[in-house]
Amino acid sequence: MAVQPFDGVAVVAPTTVRYVRHSDKPAHWWVGRALHDVIAAAGIAKEEVDGLALSSFTMGPDTTIAMTEHFDMAPRWIEWLPTGGASGVMALRRAARAVQMGDASVVACIGADTANPASFAELVRNFSHFSDSAVRPYGAPGPNGMFALITANYMARFGATRADFGAIATSQRANAAGNPNALLGSKVLNLEQYLAAPAIVEPLHLFDCVMPCAGAEAFLVMSEERARGLGLPHAVIRGSIERHNAYFDEPVAVRAGWAMDRDSLYAQAGVGPEAMDCLEVYDDYPVIVAMQLEDLGFCAKGEAAQFLRHNSLTIEGALPVNTSGGQLSCGQAGAAGGFLPVVEALRQITGQTLGRRVAGARLALASGYGMVTYDRCLATAAAVLEGRA
Repeated sequence: MAVQPFDGVAVVAPTTVRYVRHSDKPAHWWVGRALHDVIAAAGIAKEEVDGLALSSFTMGPDTTIAMTEHFDMAPRWIEWLPTGGASGVMALRRAARAVQMGDASVVACIGADTANPASFAELVRNFSHFSDSAVRPYGAPGPNGMFALITANYMARFGATRADFGAIATSQRANAAGNPNALLGSKVLNLEQYLAAPAIVEPLHLFDCVMPCAGAEAFLVMSEERARGLGLPHAVIRGSIERHNAYFDEPVAVRAGWAMDRDSLYAQAGVGPEAMDCLEVYDDYPVIVAMQLEDLGFCAKGEAAQFLRHNSLTIEGALPVNTSGGQLSCGQAGAAGGFLPVVEALRQITGQTLGRRVAGARLALASGYGMVTYDRCLATAAAVLEGRA
């Protein structure tokens, strides 16, 4: 069945609430700050926002519906997205359809989380019942343990080395230079430092693991006519895909839903991967970046290591990847990490970057990956965005 185009929809007002390493403010504050800032960026009144899509790990037991009371809103349309790294693209897709169908006129899409030792410990301890059951009686390993398994399996299957993953981490750190929101952006990381870092859970070492922090990312979805009327730089959605629990029969994940649906993505967009000016992917661990390079068609399955040995992912390179520095350099602000690819893609193609811009960037691919269980993540999504003046 042909996918209906996302015609007439605009994405505007890329918004970041500056990340901090720790915060005593609740997630609700971060969501509220993002809502205030994204409305101000668009130059509209709060009453014009009649749709709200939220994602957060630390806002519980509250969800989107509770936030409408907190913020004195009466939206016609709401969405709650407990899907982690895929939540940003999923929010974009759902908001776009709501605008197309007239269910909402302006939708605020926000991912936000707080970070303090107590909340982080609780989040990791109860992140996945599947994982917890698989490792008893040893205790819950948290995401590091799960992604160590995925990384080790990928290395054994395809011959990737730590140095190959180091190319991802060091390129993204170089991209983070000049981005004031990148908590690690001022700290140079070279391959020698990457390889010498202490082990966390083999084969993962320190710079393979994201640093938890607090922060928020947001954007607005509205009609393209409205965006033009407001004089807002904006992007249109050339195509988008979403898939859950793909390849569930594989013993340990080495691919995900993008591989099932990328032909549809590029058919919708009318261009292939070679046309992308930048690629903004979810990057809680380097192996997931490698998988997205393959599954989104930038190289064949199992060939990411060779691709990384011959191509630079820096802003000056042939394929700029995670131009903000990604989570590996900015930090992982919980569910905001799932919104970062969309926000950074929007910044690049509309000239609203926090750091450096890819020269002449017009087309960007944003990709998300979320909700790890034991040996895989369950949610994948991607979107091709085109900047408009």
